Amino acid sequence: MNEEKPSRFFYGYIIVLACFLIQGIGVGTFTAFGVFFKPLLAEFGWSRATISGASSLAFLIMGFLGILAGKLNDKFGPRIVMAVTGVFYGSGHLLLSQLSSIWQLYLFFGLLVGIGLSSIDVIPLTTTVRWFVRRRGMMTGLVKVGTGAGQLVMPLLAGIFIIDYGWHHAYILIGIIALMFVIGSGQLLRRDPGQMGQVPDGGRKIATGQPDTSEGGVSLKEALRSGQFWIVCIISFLAGYSMLTIRVHVVPHATDIGIEPIKAAGVLSTIGGVSMVGRLSIGIAIDRIGNRKSMIICFMILIASSLWLLVAREMWMLYLFAILYGIAYGGFFTVISPIVAELFGIGSHGVLFGIIYFSLTIGAAIGPVLAGHIFDIVRSYQLVFLILVGVGIAGLFLTLFLKPAIRKA
Repeated sequence: MNEEKPSRFFYGYIIVLACFLIQGIGVGTFTAFGVFFKPLLAEFGWSRATISGASSLAFLIMGFLGILAGKLNDKFGPRIVMAVTGVFYGSGHLLLSQLSSIWQLYLFFGLLVGIGLSSIDVIPLTTTVRWFVRRRGMMTGLVKVGTGAGQLVMPLLAGIFIIDYGWHHAYILIGIIALMFVIGSGQLLRRDPGQMGQVPDGGRKIATGQPDTSEGGVSLKEALRSGQFWIVCIISFLAGYSMLTIRVHVVPHATDIGIEPIKAAGVLSTIGGVSMVGRLSIGIAIDRIGNRKSMIICFMILIASSLWLLVAREMWMLYLFAILYGIAYGGFFTVISPIVAELFGIGSHGVLFGIIYFSLTIGAAIGPVLAGHIFDIVRSYQLVFLILVGVGIAGLFLTLFLKPAIRKA
């Protein structure tokens, strides 16, 4: 059997760039929904809870359908999945320009955008782990930096569009950007290096189009019977519970203890900015010390930052919290996909990661709501933060028991 002469350029770098753009535009555009809050309130007079409900619905649909997106990616590859979900994602934003009633908000944003979001994390991260082995952590970290970059750029861009053209036309422009970049970048993706006559990390490969026999791992059925799989699901749930609870409630907590609103918002911005450092640094750590140790580090930082938040009463203390927490926040989102690949292989990575990520979204949906109920009862966030310490300890304890599942020959 003849071998192709290996390309001088490794296509995996195009994969990373495309995944970076999908993450940046996809997550950034979703985050920009908050910029439209005040214009929608001013025009329609809906309550904040009503508008927020559409975002929560989109988040839950994203997590649930992420399982299907992962399954389809394992079977058909990323380009078809990204094209279909990209149409939903961009169309949902375009239709929001015609918004006139609350049911339309839940249909266009909650349902259509939620369907589009289902591929934004699963497809890029699953594709990245198939293209890289030795540098899997660092490349996953680079892809996840796109999330932070998008969260910085897209809300700012949406704000400029609203000021210059009004919120109706702003949604048209946002929708066009989403269609172009999500679908366009998705068409650059290839399921695995075998489709380009290459192997993970670059090198020689048998003729293009032949099956990638390097794939292995447990099947979906085997994973569902594995205690290790459910441990990872619980860990993901705990991480999601903690991360979203803080993102929703840290600003109200800061204002409750006398911090000016603009400075309190800076705490949240600091978490987002530092999370990019966390994504990349934990990604590098994954390649050097392994996934499990990297996740242990994330939980240790999470526990330390939650303990610190219990006593933080001044601005500098809150910013120190944000720096610590931002590293753990970014690190968790980076380490989950590689650890799934290490424990269960990459043959069914898409659907397995989809289920695990859905566990994260359930925790993310429950955490902020429960924290709000606790505050309404005791009029303090201290118990909320104590629970977060317990969540971190539980996650750390479970991580110590992770080990690779038995793989198929």
